[in-house]
Amino acid sequence: MRNETRLEPMPGKETKSRRRRAGFLTGLGLWSLAFGALFYFLPPLPAPGTDEEARRAAALMARAVAALRERRESSGPPIDPLSDINRTGLIGREDTSITTSPGRLEAKRTTANPLVAGALVRMFREAGAGRGDVAAVGASGSFPGLILATLCAAAARGIEPRLIVSLGASRWGANDPGWTWLEMSDCLRRAGVLDVESAALSLGGGRDGGGGLSESGRVLLEKKIEETGLPFIQEPDLPKNVAERIALFEQSAGGRPIRVFVNIGGSFADMGTDGEVLKLRPGFNRAEEIFVPPPDRRGVVQEMARRGIPVIHLLFVQGLAERYGLPWDPVPLPGAGDGGSRPALSRPAGIVLLSLYLAGVAFGLFRIARLGRRLDD
Repeated sequence: MRNETRLEPMPGKETKSRRRRAGFLTGLGLWSLAFGALFYFLPPLPAPGTDEEARRAAALMARAVAALRERRESSGPPIDPLSDINRTGLIGREDTSITTSPGRLEAKRTTANPLVAGALVRMFREAGAGRGDVAAVGASGSFPGLILATLCAAAARGIEPRLIVSLGASRWGANDPGWTWLEMSDCLRRAGVLDVESAALSLGGGRDGGGGLSESGRVLLEKKIEETGLPFIQEPDLPKNVAERIALFEQSAGGRPIRVFVNIGGSFADMGTDGEVLKLRPGFNRAEEIFVPPPDRRGVVQEMARRGIPVIHLLFVQGLAERYGLPWDPVPLPGAGDGGSRPALSRPAGIVLLSLYLAGVAFGLFRIARLGRRLDD
Protein backbone atom coordinates (compact mmCIF):
# COMPACT_ATOMS: atom_id res chain seq x y z
CA MET A 1 0.00 0.00 0.00
CA ARG A 2 1.47 3.27 -1.13
CA ASN A 3 1.74 5.95 1.49
CA GLU A 4 0.41 9.30 0.38
CA THR A 5 1.76 12.39 1.94
CA ARG A 6 -0.50 15.49 2.08
CA LEU A 7 1.42 18.61 1.26
CA GLU A 8 0.83 21.35 3.74
CA PRO A 9 0.51 24.88 2.38
CA MET A 10 3.62 26.89 2.73
CA PRO A 11 3.49 29.34 5.65
CA GLY A 12 4.02 32.30 3.35
CA LYS A 13 1.20 31.27 1.04
CA GLU A 14 -1.21 30.70 3.97
CA THR A 15 -0.38 34.09 5.44
CA LYS A 16 -0.90 35.76 2.07
CA SER A 17 -4.32 34.07 1.64
CA ARG A 18 -5.43 35.11 5.10
CA ARG A 19 -4.42 38.66 4.33
CA ARG A 20 -6.44 38.59 1.11
CA ARG A 21 -9.45 37.19 2.98
CA ALA A 22 -9.14 39.92 5.61
CA GLY A 23 -8.86 42.46 2.83
CA PHE A 24 -12.12 41.29 1.28
CA LEU A 25 -13.87 41.40 4.67
CA THR A 26 -12.59 44.92 5.18
CA GLY A 27 -13.80 45.90 1.73
CA LEU A 28 -17.21 44.42 2.50
CA GLY A 29 -17.40 46.50 5.66
CA LEU A 30 -16.41 49.63 3.78
CA TRP A 31 -19.06 48.82 1.14
CA SER A 32 -21.70 48.71 3.89
CA LEU A 33 -20.47 51.98 5.39
CA ALA A 34 -20.56 53.63 1.96
CA PHE A 35 -24.21 52.72 1.47
CA GLY A 36 -25.06 53.93 4.95
CA ALA A 37 -23.40 57.26 4.13
CA LEU A 38 -25.32 57.39 0.84
CA PHE A 39 -28.64 57.39 2.68
CA TYR A 40 -27.49 59.79 5.39
CA PHE A 41 -25.31 62.32 3.59
CA LEU A 42 -26.62 62.36 0.03
CA PRO A 43 -27.65 65.93 -0.88
CA PRO A 44 -31.40 66.51 -1.18
CA LEU A 45 -33.04 65.46 -4.41
CA PRO A 46 -35.53 67.84 -6.04
CA ALA A 47 -38.20 68.05 -3.36
CA PRO A 48 -40.67 70.38 -1.69
CA GLY A 49 -39.11 73.76 -1.11
CA THR A 50 -36.15 73.51 -3.48
CA ASP A 51 -37.27 76.48 -5.60
CA GLU A 52 -37.78 80.10 -4.70
CA GLU A 53 -41.56 79.96 -4.74
CA ALA A 54 -41.68 76.97 -2.41
CA ARG A 55 -39.11 78.59 -0.13
CA ARG A 56 -41.32 81.67 0.12
CA ALA A 57 -44.27 79.48 1.10
CA ALA A 58 -42.22 77.69 3.76
CA ALA A 59 -40.83 80.99 5.09
CA LEU A 60 -44.34 82.45 5.30
CA MET A 61 -45.56 79.43 7.24
CA ALA A 62 -42.57 79.71 9.58
CA ARG A 63 -43.55 83.35 10.25
CA ALA A 64 -47.13 82.25 10.89
CA VAL A 65 -46.02 79.55 13.32
CA ALA A 66 -43.87 82.12 15.16
CA ALA A 67 -46.88 84.45 15.47
CA LEU A 68 -49.10 81.66 16.81
CA ARG A 69 -46.41 80.60 19.27
CA GLU A 70 -45.90 84.15 20.52
CA ARG A 71 -49.64 84.66 21.00
CA ARG A 72 -50.06 81.45 22.98
CA GLU A 73 -47.01 82.09 25.12
CA SER A 74 -48.13 85.63 25.93
CA SER A 75 -51.87 85.21 26.50
CA GLY A 76 -52.66 81.52 26.20
CA PRO A 77 -53.90 78.93 26.02
CA PRO A 78 -50.46 77.67 27.04
CA ILE A 79 -48.49 75.29 24.84
CA ASP A 80 -48.00 71.78 26.21
CA PRO A 81 -44.31 70.96 25.53
CA LEU A 82 -45.00 67.24 25.88
CA SER A 83 -47.44 67.13 22.96
CA ASP A 84 -46.33 70.19 20.97
CA ILE A 85 -42.64 69.34 21.16
CA ASN A 86 -41.62 71.96 18.59
CA ARG A 87 -43.81 74.64 20.25
CA THR A 88 -45.69 75.49 17.07
CA GLY A 89 -48.97 76.58 18.65
CA LEU A 90 -50.77 74.34 16.13
CA ILE A 91 -51.25 71.31 18.38
CA GLY A 92 -54.39 71.04 20.45
CA ARG A 93 -55.35 68.77 23.31
CA GLU A 94 -56.20 65.10 23.59
CA ASP A 95 -59.82 65.57 24.58
CA THR A 96 -62.07 68.63 24.92
CA SER A 97 -65.73 69.58 24.60
CA ILE A 98 -65.28 70.31 20.87
CA THR A 99 -63.41 67.10 20.01
CA THR A 100 -65.27 65.12 17.37
CA SER A 101 -63.16 61.99 16.86
CA PRO A 102 -59.80 60.28 17.53
CA GLY A 103 -56.63 61.65 15.96
CA ARG A 104 -52.96 60.74 15.72
CA LEU A 105 -50.60 63.14 17.46
CA GLU A 106 -47.61 62.32 15.21
CA ALA A 107 -49.66 63.15 12.12
CA LYS A 108 -50.69 66.52 13.54
CA ARG A 109 -47.08 67.37 14.41
CA THR A 110 -45.92 66.33 10.93
CA THR A 111 -48.31 68.84 9.34
CA ALA A 112 -46.97 71.68 11.51
CA ASN A 113 -43.72 71.59 9.51
CA PRO A 114 -43.34 74.73 7.30
CA LEU A 115 -41.92 72.54 4.53
CA VAL A 116 -45.44 71.18 4.03
CA ALA A 117 -46.23 74.58 2.49
CA GLY A 118 -43.43 73.94 0.00
CA ALA A 119 -44.99 70.59 -0.86
CA LEU A 120 -48.35 72.32 -1.42
CA VAL A 121 -46.69 74.63 -3.96
CA ARG A 122 -45.74 71.53 -5.94
CA MET A 123 -49.30 70.18 -5.68
CA PHE A 124 -50.76 73.46 -6.93
CA ARG A 125 -48.37 73.29 -9.87
CA GLU A 126 -49.49 69.75 -10.62
CA ALA A 127 -53.05 71.06 -10.66
CA GLY A 128 -52.10 73.87 -13.05
CA ALA A 129 -53.16 76.54 -10.54
CA GLY A 130 -51.22 79.79 -10.55
CA ARG A 131 -51.44 83.54 -10.18
CA GLY A 132 -54.98 84.89 -10.24
CA ASP A 133 -56.62 81.45 -10.08
CA VAL A 134 -59.23 80.50 -7.48
CA ALA A 135 -58.77 77.47 -5.24
CA ALA A 136 -61.74 76.16 -3.27
CA VAL A 137 -60.64 74.78 0.11
CA GLY A 138 -62.85 72.56 2.25
CA ALA A 139 -61.18 72.12 5.63
CA SER A 140 -61.69 70.46 8.97
CA GLY A 141 -60.35 72.04 12.15
CA SER A 142 -58.65 68.69 12.74
CA PHE A 143 -55.61 69.81 10.70
CA PRO A 144 -54.82 73.49 11.31
CA GLY A 145 -51.26 72.87 10.09
CA LEU A 146 -52.56 71.74 6.70
CA ILE A 147 -54.93 74.71 6.48
CA LEU A 148 -52.03 77.04 7.21
CA ALA A 149 -49.72 75.28 4.74
CA THR A 150 -52.38 75.51 2.02
CA LEU A 151 -52.93 79.24 2.58
CA CYS A 152 -49.17 79.95 2.60
CA ALA A 153 -48.64 77.98 -0.60
CA ALA A 154 -51.56 79.79 -2.23
CA ALA A 155 -50.06 83.14 -1.24
CA ALA A 156 -46.67 82.18 -2.70
CA ARG A 157 -48.30 81.10 -5.98
CA GLY A 158 -50.61 84.12 -6.18
CA ILE A 159 -53.67 81.85 -5.87
CA GLU A 160 -56.84 83.16 -4.24
CA PRO A 161 -58.23 80.61 -1.76
CA ARG A 162 -61.92 80.38 -0.91
CA LEU A 163 -62.20 78.63 2.42
CA ILE A 164 -65.03 76.75 4.15
CA VAL A 165 -64.04 75.43 7.58
CA SER A 166 -65.68 72.96 9.95
CA LEU A 167 -64.72 74.06 13.46
CA GLY A 168 -65.11 70.74 15.27
CA ALA A 169 -61.79 68.90 15.39
CA SER A 170 -60.29 65.52 16.14
CA ARG A 171 -57.81 64.98 18.95
CA TRP A 172 -54.69 67.15 18.87
CA GLY A 173 -56.14 69.42 16.16
CA ALA A 174 -57.68 72.87 16.69
CA ASN A 175 -59.82 71.39 19.44
CA ASP A 176 -59.04 73.77 22.30
CA PRO A 177 -62.23 75.79 22.97
CA GLY A 178 -60.09 78.91 23.36
CA TRP A 179 -57.91 78.20 20.31
CA THR A 180 -60.00 77.08 17.36
CA TRP A 181 -59.23 77.93 13.75
CA LEU A 182 -61.13 81.20 14.29
CA GLU A 183 -58.69 82.34 16.99
CA MET A 184 -55.72 81.19 14.94
CA SER A 185 -56.79 83.07 11.82
CA ASP A 186 -57.55 86.17 13.90
CA CYS A 187 -54.05 85.99 15.40
CA LEU A 188 -52.47 85.74 11.94
CA ARG A 189 -54.54 88.66 10.66
CA ARG A 190 -53.56 90.89 13.60
CA ALA A 191 -49.90 89.91 13.19
CA GLY A 192 -50.02 90.93 9.53
CA VAL A 193 -48.98 87.47 8.33
CA LEU A 194 -52.14 86.19 6.58
CA ASP A 195 -55.56 87.71 6.06
CA VAL A 196 -57.90 85.08 4.63
CA GLU A 197 -61.51 85.17 5.73
CA SER A 198 -63.64 82.05 5.45
CA ALA A 199 -66.51 81.97 2.98
CA ALA A 200 -68.60 79.91 5.44
CA LEU A 201 -68.39 77.82 8.60
CA SER A 202 -69.95 74.65 9.96
CA LEU A 203 -69.82 72.59 13.14
CA GLY A 204 -68.30 69.52 11.50
CA GLY A 205 -68.58 66.17 13.23
CA GLY A 206 -71.26 63.61 12.40
CA ARG A 207 -73.32 64.67 9.33
CA ASP A 208 -71.68 68.10 9.61
CA GLY A 209 -74.08 68.84 12.44
CA GLY A 210 -71.82 68.48 15.46
CA GLY A 211 -72.09 64.72 15.90
CA GLY A 212 -69.53 63.67 18.51
CA LEU A 213 -69.46 67.07 20.21
CA SER A 214 -70.59 67.47 23.79
CA GLU A 215 -73.65 69.65 24.26
CA SER A 216 -71.55 72.42 25.80
CA GLY A 217 -69.12 72.17 22.89
CA ARG A 218 -71.91 72.46 20.36
CA VAL A 219 -73.33 75.55 22.06
CA LEU A 220 -69.87 77.12 22.26
CA LEU A 221 -69.13 76.63 18.54
CA GLU A 222 -72.58 77.79 17.47
CA LYS A 223 -72.03 81.01 19.41
CA LYS A 224 -68.58 81.51 17.86
CA ILE A 225 -69.95 81.01 14.34
CA GLU A 226 -72.89 83.35 14.87
CA GLU A 227 -70.57 86.07 16.17
CA THR A 228 -68.57 86.01 12.93
CA GLY A 229 -71.61 86.87 10.82
CA LEU A 230 -70.43 84.36 8.19
CA PRO A 231 -72.78 81.87 6.50
CA PHE A 232 -73.47 78.94 8.85
CA ILE A 233 -73.94 75.59 7.07
CA GLN A 234 -76.29 73.36 9.10
CA GLU A 235 -77.70 71.00 6.47
CA PRO A 236 -77.62 67.29 7.54
CA ASP A 237 -78.73 66.02 4.11
CA LEU A 238 -75.57 65.23 2.11
CA PRO A 239 -76.68 66.29 -1.41
CA LYS A 240 -78.16 69.54 -0.07
CA ASN A 241 -75.06 70.24 2.03
CA VAL A 242 -72.79 69.68 -0.97
CA ALA A 243 -74.97 71.90 -3.17
CA GLU A 244 -74.85 74.67 -0.56
CA ARG A 245 -71.07 74.48 -0.34
CA ILE A 246 -70.62 74.51 -4.11
CA ALA A 247 -72.89 77.55 -4.35
CA LEU A 248 -70.92 79.37 -1.64
CA PHE A 249 -67.62 78.59 -3.36
CA GLU A 250 -68.92 79.86 -6.68
CA GLN A 251 -70.40 82.97 -5.10
CA SER A 252 -67.15 83.83 -3.32
CA ALA A 253 -65.22 83.22 -6.57
CA GLY A 254 -67.19 86.05 -8.16
CA GLY A 255 -67.95 84.20 -11.36
CA ARG A 256 -64.38 83.07 -11.98
CA PRO A 257 -63.76 79.35 -12.52
CA ILE A 258 -62.48 77.20 -9.67
CA ARG A 259 -59.13 75.80 -10.78
CA VAL A 260 -58.58 73.22 -8.00
CA PHE A 261 -60.31 71.88 -4.89
CA VAL A 262 -58.28 71.21 -1.74
CA ASN A 263 -59.77 68.78 0.76
CA ILE A 264 -58.27 68.97 4.26
CA GLY A 265 -59.36 66.26 6.68
CA GLY A 266 -62.19 63.77 6.43
CA SER A 267 -65.40 65.75 6.82
CA PHE A 268 -68.79 64.24 5.99
CA ALA A 269 -69.65 66.92 3.44
CA ASP A 270 -66.31 67.01 1.62
CA MET A 271 -65.61 63.28 1.51
CA GLY A 272 -69.14 61.94 1.10
CA THR A 273 -70.13 58.47 2.28
CA ASP A 274 -68.99 56.18 -0.54
CA GLY A 275 -66.19 53.81 0.49
CA GLU A 276 -64.27 54.35 -2.75
CA VAL A 277 -63.13 57.74 -1.46
CA LEU A 278 -60.81 55.92 0.95
CA LYS A 279 -58.75 54.79 -2.07
CA LEU A 280 -57.99 58.38 -3.03
CA ARG A 281 -54.23 59.08 -3.12
CA PRO A 282 -52.95 61.67 -0.65
CA GLY A 283 -51.84 64.75 -2.57
CA PHE A 284 -52.71 65.69 -6.14
CA ASN A 285 -55.38 63.74 -8.06
CA ARG A 286 -56.60 64.38 -11.60
CA ALA A 287 -60.36 64.62 -11.91
CA GLU A 288 -60.59 61.56 -14.14
CA GLU A 289 -58.84 59.44 -11.50
CA ILE A 290 -61.60 60.00 -8.94
CA PHE A 291 -64.59 57.68 -8.72
CA VAL A 292 -67.85 59.64 -8.74
CA PRO A 293 -70.68 57.86 -6.88
CA PRO A 294 -74.41 58.63 -7.09
CA PRO A 295 -75.53 62.00 -5.60
CA ASP A 296 -76.76 60.47 -2.33
CA ARG A 297 -73.18 59.35 -1.50
CA ARG A 298 -71.28 62.12 -3.27
CA GLY A 299 -69.21 64.67 -1.35
CA VAL A 300 -67.65 67.92 -2.55
CA VAL A 301 -64.49 66.00 -3.60
CA GLN A 302 -66.42 63.87 -6.08
CA GLU A 303 -68.69 66.69 -7.23
CA MET A 304 -65.65 68.80 -8.09
CA ALA A 305 -64.15 65.84 -9.95
CA ARG A 306 -67.41 65.36 -11.87
CA ARG A 307 -67.02 68.95 -13.06
CA GLY A 308 -63.48 68.26 -14.26
CA ILE A 309 -61.77 70.06 -11.37
CA PRO A 310 -58.62 68.35 -9.96
CA VAL A 311 -58.42 67.61 -6.24
CA ILE A 312 -55.61 67.94 -3.72
CA HIS A 313 -56.47 65.43 -1.01
CA LEU A 314 -54.86 66.09 2.38
CA LEU A 315 -55.81 63.37 4.82
CA PHE A 316 -53.57 60.27 4.99
CA VAL A 317 -50.61 62.21 6.40
CA GLN A 318 -48.07 59.40 6.48
CA GLY A 319 -48.79 58.56 2.85
CA LEU A 320 -48.63 62.26 2.00
CA ALA A 321 -45.22 62.55 3.67
CA GLU A 322 -43.89 59.52 1.79
CA ARG A 323 -45.19 60.71 -1.58
CA TYR A 324 -43.79 64.24 -1.27
CA GLY A 325 -40.57 63.51 0.61
CA LEU A 326 -41.54 65.14 3.91
CA PRO A 327 -40.08 64.02 7.24
CA TRP A 328 -42.39 62.18 9.60
CA ASP A 329 -42.85 63.86 13.01
CA PRO A 330 -39.53 65.79 12.83
CA VAL A 331 -37.84 67.14 15.97
CA PRO A 332 -36.72 69.87 15.62
CA LEU A 333 -38.51 71.28 12.62
CA PRO A 334 -36.31 71.76 9.52
CA GLY A 335 -35.42 75.34 8.67
CA ALA A 336 -37.75 76.99 6.16
CA GLY A 337 -34.78 77.80 3.92
CA ASP A 338 -33.51 74.24 3.79
CA GLY A 339 -35.45 73.58 0.62
CA GLY A 340 -36.85 70.40 2.08
CA SER A 341 -35.10 67.85 4.23
CA ARG A 342 -33.78 64.69 2.68
CA PRO A 343 -36.80 63.26 0.87
CA ALA A 344 -37.75 59.64 1.30
CA LEU A 345 -36.56 57.51 -1.57
CA SER A 346 -39.24 56.23 -3.88
CA ARG A 347 -39.93 52.51 -3.68
CA PRO A 348 -38.27 51.74 -7.06
CA ALA A 349 -35.14 53.73 -6.14
CA GLY A 350 -34.94 52.00 -2.78
CA ILE A 351 -35.21 48.59 -4.43
CA VAL A 352 -32.42 49.42 -6.90
CA LEU A 353 -30.07 50.60 -4.14
CA LEU A 354 -30.85 47.60 -1.95
CA SER A 355 -30.24 45.26 -4.89
CA LEU A 356 -26.85 46.88 -5.57
CA TYR A 357 -25.90 46.56 -1.91
CA LEU A 358 -26.92 42.90 -1.73
CA ALA A 359 -25.11 42.18 -5.00
CA GLY A 360 -21.95 43.69 -3.52
CA VAL A 361 -22.31 41.59 -0.36
CA ALA A 362 -22.92 38.43 -2.40
CA PHE A 363 -19.85 39.09 -4.56
CA GLY A 364 -17.71 39.66 -1.48
CA LEU A 365 -18.90 36.43 0.16
CA PHE A 366 -18.31 34.53 -3.09
CA ARG A 367 -14.74 35.79 -3.26
CA ILE A 368 -14.13 34.88 0.37
CA ALA A 369 -15.49 31.35 -0.23
CA ARG A 370 -13.19 30.88 -3.24
CA LEU A 371 -10.21 31.98 -1.19
CA GLY A 372 -11.20 29.50 1.50
CA ARG A 373 -11.32 26.63 -1.01
CA ARG A 374 -7.95 27.58 -2.43
CA LEU A 375 -6.48 27.60 1.06
CA ASP A 376 -7.84 24.11 1.73
CA ASP A 377 -6.61 22.64 -1.59
